[in-house]
Amino acid sequence: MHGSIRSRRALGAALLAITLAGAAAACGSGDDAGAKAGGTYTIWDPYPQYDDASAWVKLLGSCGTAAGVTVKRTGYDTTDLTNKALLAAQQGNAPDVLIVDNPVVSTLAEAGVLTTTADNGLDISAIAPNLVAAGQTGGKTYGIPIGANTLALYYNKAVLQAAGVDIATVKDWASLTAALGKVKAAGKKGITFSAIGTEEGSFQFLPWFWGSGANLRKLDSPEAVSAVTLWSDWLKQGLAPNSVINNTQTTSWQEFATGEYAFAENGTWQLANAKKAGFDYGIIPVPAVTGGTAPAPTGGEFVSVPVQKDAKRYATTKQLVECLTNVENSNTTVTTLSYVAPTVAVQDKQVAANPDLKVWVEAVKAAKGRTSDDLGTKYPRISEPLWTAVQASLSGSKSPADALAAAQAAAAAATK
Repeated sequence: MHGSIRSRRALGAALLAITLAGAAAACGSGDDAGAKAGGTYTIWDPYPQYDDASAWVKLLGSCGTAAGVTVKRTGYDTTDLTNKALLAAQQGNAPDVLIVDNPVVSTLAEAGVLTTTADNGLDISAIAPNLVAAGQTGGKTYGIPIGANTLALYYNKAVLQAAGVDIATVKDWASLTAALGKVKAAGKKGITFSAIGTEEGSFQFLPWFWGSGANLRKLDSPEAVSAVTLWSDWLKQGLAPNSVINNTQTTSWQEFATGEYAFAENGTWQLANAKKAGFDYGIIPVPAVTGGTAPAPTGGEFVSVPVQKDAKRYATTKQLVECLTNVENSNTTVTTLSYVAPTVAVQDKQVAANPDLKVWVEAVKAAKGRTSDDLGTKYPRISEPLWTAVQASLSGSKSPADALAAAQAAAAAATK
């Protein structure tokens, strides 16, 4: 799985992991710990779909060879990885390199599982600051982003043409809503997205929330109310279907793939499906309320270094991390994992090789981490009231203002 799907699962795993951190359960890390002797270094990642023949696993092996050690790699489902990392750290059996989804970094850092980039002398100066921010808490950085993806708007060229909409005119919320009105008048459907009552719904709402100028520390601000009102009005006016209340990003994409919708909010990971859709499509960034690109949340993982009993291991671990994140190998990694690179140098190479990625690079440049603004582990306790408010407003059970007032009260109580 890619992007925000993995991010959604990871965030749920982070919450579960906090609960499980104190459990006296075996995590299966004993074999890995024993394997560290004799020049073997362990790497855990959330990519179980890649086997030993994949470019990803071959890269890990080549980085081990370059560092003069053998790499023992294990790919876990994201949920398992987060839980195992916490429990392994408790038992003193943490892997040498841990690759985890960005919302989990703050949880592991605050639990004392991870070392900082400063501890290990890792240079992050070339990494985009907005991407690094997802791995920062308490003024310290706990890893290096391996790549990123985010959200944008796919559009159906034929639907817009039939409705007399020039995509170049869609630059802000007002012009987007006007375009949706023309599409509806032409007998087609407007926009589909995921507003499901889970982290996936928050992930999709955040570009509109942040694009309004709202801040996650104040869910009931006038800006936040305007963002929820935008979505609610779309449903009331028939510009978006009621199905969005239960849509995942997958089911939302399936609606767009019917060819009946003008727009769909979705991620980089749908590019292959877009090419198979059977109709001409384009992509634009999610617009901010008055124009420009709205900040969308980042998906993607961080390469981190867990705390080790033997400090002598860090020097070799640093070599492994630098190998995985250098310019040459980063290009291989982001291509394999379908990500936008975290450095301008590799982003330029990606766009040169595939011009379709240009809009995604621009979206990633404007994106931000959900745990940024030093929210850290507070984010999940804010996100749930937020998605609950969106659900209440879209279903008509509460006004946007009332729903967000309740959300702010719940978030404030949960983050004391």
